[in-house]
Amino acid sequence: MFAAYAARIDKEQPLDGLELGDRPEPAVPDHWTSIEVKAASLNHHDLWSLRGVGLGEDSLPMILGCDAAGVDADGNEVVLHSVIGATGHGVGPREQRTLLTEKYQGTFAERVAVPSWNVLPKPKQLSFEEAACLPTAWLTAYRMLFTNAGVRPGDSVLVQGAGGGVATAAIVLGAAAGLRVFATSRSEDKRKRAVELGAEAAVESGARLPQRVDAVLETVGAATWSHSLKSLKPGGTVVISGATSGPNPPATELNRVFFLELKVVGSTMGSKEELASLLDFCATKGVRPVIDSTLPLDRAREGFAKMAEGELFGKIVLTV
Repeated sequence: MFAAYAARIDKEQPLDGLELGDRPEPAVPDHWTSIEVKAASLNHHDLWSLRGVGLGEDSLPMILGCDAAGVDADGNEVVLHSVIGATGHGVGPREQRTLLTEKYQGTFAERVAVPSWNVLPKPKQLSFEEAACLPTAWLTAYRMLFTNAGVRPGDSVLVQGAGGGVATAAIVLGAAAGLRVFATSRSEDKRKRAVELGAEAAVESGARLPQRVDAVLETVGAATWSHSLKSLKPGGTVVISGATSGPNPPATELNRVFFLELKVVGSTMGSKEELASLLDFCATKGVRPVIDSTLPLDRAREGFAKMAEGELFGKIVLTV
């Protein structure tokens, strides 16, 4: 079957390790199922995999892709939960949780195998392309907002780095849930887009906000860490799910954390139950993922290059 996969690890030039071509059909162990992929979306996780983060040489070649929507063996339209082994379903009881592509082959292929427990019904209101955007970036944003930030309708949230998949999802979901959303970006165009999606205001990265906020959603890391802390109200919460600019800020500013009684919360992906809630929220409230562009799988390299250059706003979707 045709697939996009990591053939080599290259920390400096990750796209040099990306190959397109034939790969074996997925093995389907007991309690697993094979899904015919209709659409899959790109995540920064895929670029990190090509750099060798979470993916070792001994696991190559590895089909990339965490997210997918498709059709099961009975003809049902489905969405995949990308976390394997979170509850032991379909794997050994002591196996640590992993994302697809870390241990098991991913979704950038004509077919993918996952534990049957990881399959959810796709709402009919969502297209395959829309549904394929939800299991990683949008689920991450959903958990950051509604599980870990502790915010309620009317509260204020700062989303750092408008344009990326998680940040864009957080703006749309937060606005739909009645939050006052603020955003930052170095790009004037991305700031305008953030406001169009429901942000109350969008400012340049590092600029002073109109007010301090109840929570900050942080995916940028070192470059925005200080601004995130300074933007919080006393007792506020910064939720971190990524660090695309690096994990080590110049100063941790612990004095600000303890003096203002700030909370720092780590957040990774989300549960199957949270994904089911997200799917229902999008279907019933008319919320739709922001799609930057859609490409056929055989043009996956273009999508990777666009994401690596930071030129996207929303998700890049590959269709099969």
